[in-house]
Amino acid sequence: MNWPSDELESLRARHLLRRLRSTEGTEPRTVLNGQTVLLLCSNNYLGLANHPALAEAARSALERYGTSASGSRLVSGSLALHGELEKRVAEWMGTEAALVFNSGYQANVGAIPALAREGDLILSDELNHASLIDGCRLSRARTRVFRHADPQHLESLLAENSTASRTGKNIIVTESVFSVDGDLAPLTEIASLARRFDALLIVDEAHAVGVFGPAGAGRVEELQLEVAVDIRMGTFSKALGSFGAFVAGRRDLIEYLVNRARSFIYSTALPPATLGASLAAVQAIQREPERRKSLWENVRFLREGLKDQGWSLLSEASQILPVLIGEARETMEVTDELLARGVFAQGLREPTVAPGTSRLRLTPMATHNREDLTQALAAFDEVSTARRNRGWTPVSATTS
Repeated sequence: MNWPSDELESLRARHLLRRLRSTEGTEPRTVLNGQTVLLLCSNNYLGLANHPALAEAARSALERYGTSASGSRLVSGSLALHGELEKRVAEWMGTEAALVFNSGYQANVGAIPALAREGDLILSDELNHASLIDGCRLSRARTRVFRHADPQHLESLLAENSTASRTGKNIIVTESVFSVDGDLAPLTEIASLARRFDALLIVDEAHAVGVFGPAGAGRVEELQLEVAVDIRMGTFSKALGSFGAFVAGRRDLIEYLVNRARSFIYSTALPPATLGASLAAVQAIQREPERRKSLWENVRFLREGLKDQGWSLLSEASQILPVLIGEARETMEVTDELLARGVFAQGLREPTVAPGTSRLRLTPMATHNREDLTQALAAFDEVSTARRNRGWTPVSATTS
């Protein structure tokens, strides 16, 4: 029974051991293990987790409905608030219906196995989120992985498997904004292939809703692909500042998930306070477009400042700025050196990313001000200068 200790020691020796860091909030400046720091690694992209309207809506729902739904939706836990939130989400997404799940992970590991059956073929982007990968694994369908954001490879796999999978469905699964690399899927090309090969298209918009699109409804809205995408997953826990997730699509698909998605059927429903906050968040996204404008201004300022200092960015396409460091040990050293200067930028290592591509995943928020970001850039400059003086050479994103 010494294997847990042995495994932990192995992780420690490879600089891959994780530890929990205790924070006291999601404000641009927060307290981490007793130290006041500038928070640069939160998914609270629009600052809505601290919005007074969300807190008030949560408080009101708590007072009216109590602390828990106290049952699964198909038994006694389906509150009027669940239905109201689903109606608002469907209107926002421009779909016939929507279904609320307890998390993005539960949405993906519930929806994909429900929609895919033996004889079907799933084609999944190689950099899809773990929840999408696990959803594919839990299904009984064959799964083929296409090269990241490569519609030509996807097309070849669809063509190659069109005869073999004739008795079943083709199902394409991709994120729209990739959560770790921050780059964008070629959704227009993928949607065209889905139509050509009569494939069901599932798009995970967890990091796009609230950030992209005229109404903040994601990249599907931005690219006007609402009709072409069959299933859209989004979360309330990132740009919307609450918790939980949703799946939106045709009414028959959503009704089918109600009857077949195990993570939905066998889970106690989201609590009232969370539903209230999510409803307020959907309203705030549409009512306050200036938050998206502020976010993109902050992204541009931080991105250009980092590039001027010589840091390597893996992508510049979204609000997620991955600063490539390289090895796990160096990455965590940079994290600690920034933290010593009052900037919290968590490093990501394998298995989250491939060996040799460890990075800092920076995420400015709409509620950061220019002073915050200027402080962050000063800290990065100090760390870069000190490390270069010790002979450190940054890894180039083009050669990694």
